[in-house]
Amino acid sequence: MKKTATRLADGRELFYYDSRDDAVRDDVDQRPLERPTTTGEIRRDRLLGDSVAIASHRQARTYHPPPGQCPLCPSRDGRHTEIPAAAYEVVVFENRFPSLTGDQGRCEVVCFTDDHDASFAGLDPDRAALVLAAWTDRTAELAALPGVEQVFCFENRGREIGVTLGHPHGQIYAYPFVTPRTARMLASAAAHRQRGAARNLFDDVVDRERADGRRIVLQSAHWTAFVPYAAHWPYEAHLYPRRRVPDLLALDDDARADFPRVYLELLRRFDRIFDGDSGEAEGPTPYISAWHQAPFRHPHRSEFALHLELFTIRRTAGKLKFLAGSESGMNVFINDVPPEDAAQRLREVASP
Repeated sequence: MKKTATRLADGRELFYYDSRDDAVRDDVDQRPLERPTTTGEIRRDRLLGDSVAIASHRQARTYHPPPGQCPLCPSRDGRHTEIPAAAYEVVVFENRFPSLTGDQGRCEVVCFTDDHDASFAGLDPDRAALVLAAWTDRTAELAALPGVEQVFCFENRGREIGVTLGHPHGQIYAYPFVTPRTARMLASAAAHRQRGAARNLFDDVVDRERADGRRIVLQSAHWTAFVPYAAHWPYEAHLYPRRRVPDLLALDDDARADFPRVYLELLRRFDRIFDGDSGEAEGPTPYISAWHQAPFRHPHRSEFALHLELFTIRRTAGKLKFLAGSESGMNVFINDVPPEDAAQRLREVASP
């Protein structure tokens, strides 16, 4: 992998990731941009104990631009975009409309391909491996920034999820705090240890799923994907490396090499789970794909297990799972699809 760092016209950082060592990235951003003005702050909820990012400048972010005006496509035919090059493989750059800014964190955009009409599931294994390398590199660099406690790599896909740009892309958030979800997982692991358990909680969860087998979606020599016993979402799969590690930086070479095949197959199954449910074309499955990594300075970070959580808000053809009264008001999820049924369906739609 070759990494080339540059800056956009307004001073934001941009990084090209190329599979070829002889790639030349010397294009200059030609746009007359001024340094972006942001108004973000983080406020603490004293009752719940969590943090909320207030970012009013995001109201002005690009929203479903017309055809030919995508800011994540390469710069071609006289039209200048966020990526100065006329073609690219993988690009990461500072978000122009970040939720977290300055000493309160950082937000980046990850473009998986320069093909506007592609998807992550349609990438070849080499490109998926390059994206994994970019996620890993950005995790390492963002972890070194002052005040950053946790790095979150994720992809939102589909209008139903709330995506405002159709180009295949994800995001990376560098939080100045430990996120509530991660804190709860670490607390559960600590309680498990304090009860005298002989093994790590994450290891126990994965081993029990493997022993049970009913919710296993797919397995390889280095990864296991399963629908969790208490799945929150209609179709949800968790992907764990066989050897527990705290973050992407700690993955060994074998797990990295195996990841593209396993992850691409999992995404392709998600795209097929609703085939045949209705006579009408549903379109690609909307989903959120999220890497969960250990906080960098937590005293028990070694007990955390890196894993990816993939889920869709579609529960059947033409129907979405809305977070209504119980979920939004009390954070108690109600799942209409038994996890065992979801796992069975995800096994049924395996690639030939």
